[in-house]
Amino acid sequence: MKSQDNQPSPPERPTSRRRFLQALGLAGAASASAAMPAAHASPRDEEELVTVLDLSKCIACGACVAACKETNAWKHPEPEHPYPKMYPARVKVAEWSDKREVDDRLTPYTWLYIQSATVEYRGETHEINIPRRCLHCFNPPCANLCPWGAARKQSNGIVRIDADICLGGSKCKSVCPWNIPERQTGVGLYRKILPSFAGNGVMYKCDRCYDRIDQGEIPACIESCPMEVQTIGPRKEMVALAHELADEMGGFIYGETENGGTGTLYVSPVPFGLLNEAITKGPGRPGLGPAANSMETAENLTWAFLLAPVAGTAAGLLKAGSHLIHEAEHDQHPTAKPRTARASDPDSTDSSHGGIEG
Repeated sequence: MKSQDNQPSPPERPTSRRRFLQALGLAGAASASAAMPAAHASPRDEEELVTVLDLSKCIACGACVAACKETNAWKHPEPEHPYPKMYPARVKVAEWSDKREVDDRLTPYTWLYIQSATVEYRGETHEINIPRRCLHCFNPPCANLCPWGAARKQSNGIVRIDADICLGGSKCKSVCPWNIPERQTGVGLYRKILPSFAGNGVMYKCDRCYDRIDQGEIPACIESCPMEVQTIGPRKEMVALAHELADEMGGFIYGETENGGTGTLYVSPVPFGLLNEAITKGPGRPGLGPAANSMETAENLTWAFLLAPVAGTAAGLLKAGSHLIHEAEHDQHPTAKPRTARASDPDSTDSSHGGIEG
């Protein structure tokens, strides 16, 4: 190895916060124009925010998990008991309100957790820790195939589920290559309209701290990380960063092509096939295996085409119904404390209500 003495230091990479602030003009434009029809959106909106995770840095300290739980606690479900009996009984109760502290898998209260794996690669032992959450796909099947328009993709790349209109039918989970969303029974609109027949709760997952991004801040998991594992910024810049990191460590990238590309790019010094074999997989514990573009199948393309106008109309009707129900409840109980205001509702920040992106 050549001596590094008297060699110029490599240029300092901007921190995640600096990168994000540099991209804030892009994100701000996306939020400001989201209420406009997509045809009128600025070309700058086309470049979405992407997160790069350097897995060689993660020490599994759990700071990101704790920060996510604390920051997003106001969005977590508060179910009403007892739960209505469902007909037919094929939709089982999903009860997590008494297991809120579970942090070794995804739940309606844990939108981010750490997977760990020990693998042998090229004669060395590697201990790799992997923060897992929603990958925020470029062409998300959850948003394209939700029959009620509750799952949506914003123009800045964030994929969200609108808890005000989600009926908990789990279509988003079944079409997600990683089965990310999780349901909590006893909360949401189904209790007000069809308590024994509709869905059975609300689906929950990472929303990338959309409210913090709207305020010019970075997601809580990124801000809290002492090792600067994550970096967020515009897609082109983040893809270039992921390849730079992979080249430096002789490593591998996951998320760039999986499911047609995602807004989350993992960079690892060992192949993801080895990691996928080593991690614990199952309910709430997604894998790291190959994931073909689910929206390229003829069946899903057809369903997306047919559902797009229906889902948009359904979303509008459900949203209006939700507002009317909340107003009626407030009229009946005028002294009751109003529900927590949301930084921005999906109907004012989303550029799409399902339908095929890109």
